[in-house]
Amino acid sequence: MIVFEVKGTPRPQGSKRYVGRGIMIESSKYVAEWRSWVRFCAASAFVGKNILVGAVRVNVEFCFDRPKTHSTTKGLRLNAPTYKVSKPDIDKLLRAVLDAMTGVCFADDSQVVAIYCTKKYSRAAVTKVEVFNFD
Repeated sequence: MIVFEVKGTPRPQGSKRYVGRGIMIESSKYVAEWRSWVRFCAASAFVGKNILVGAVRVNVEFCFDRPKTHSTTKGLRLNAPTYKVSKPDIDKLLRAVLDAMTGVCFADDSQVVAIYCTKKYSRAAVTKVEVFNFD
């Protein structure tokens, strides 16, 4: 099992936009930097380890900063939600992470056969990733 964390607000990898002459760009201006940071953290966790072969399981926890409306002067509101049910979509967040891990953790993200993923609020924005050989 390989475990790593990526500090900062998770960014989604959405659709690409056609700008002409066969050129496509990401719809999110932040996703390239986010993927680079995920790739760096994954590579740091994989130092001295072989790339995973065969079936792979990935657990990802996307943690977002809580809005100020979740708190009072006395602390967290009793009715403050645990899970983030607004944008960005979890599948687009996951797409960015898996694409960034390709070539570092596993040869291709098609090797991922099982995923457990959550999107919630936390004290600090961070993405927690665990990667396992499924076999």
